[in-house]
Amino acid sequence: MDLKDILKSIIASEDRRKYARVLLDLPLEYRTQYNPRIRGAVVIDASEIGFLIHSIDNMLVGTQLKIVVLYPSEYSLANLKVLARIVWKKIDKSEKRYLYGLKFNEILAEDDCKLRELLRSNSQPSLPMPTRPNVEKKRFERF
Repeated sequence: MDLKDILKSIIASEDRRKYARVLLDLPLEYRTQYNPRIRGAVVIDASEIGFLIHSIDNMLVGTQLKIVVLYPSEYSLANLKVLARIVWKKIDKSEKRYLYGLKFNEILAEDDCKLRELLRSNSQPSLPMPTRPNVEKKRFERF
């Protein structure tokens, strides 16, 4: 089962979820409870209670992670911090990586506000760029 199939199954089961998931593509840094070395991964999607991430590191279900997610905020880079636990794991053999479902254990009120704003801003469709129909019409009428 590759990443596309996994994402399809997640989207298909969306109706049973209490919290909506939002597709993201954000870098994160994490430390495990047993290794203080900082490692990297990518957030694939998020909700108010957890993340779906992918990593090249093989970790056990139940592992506690200290996470810092990096994301753009206006003209700077912001971050939010959470403590989470791995609740499930799948191997994506085609990409040689691991997919992990994480559930938050702890999140500060300030970081919870940042997370909610990040989810809100990424769940709304972006507005189309305004066009200038008169200019485009004139160009096409010449041909």
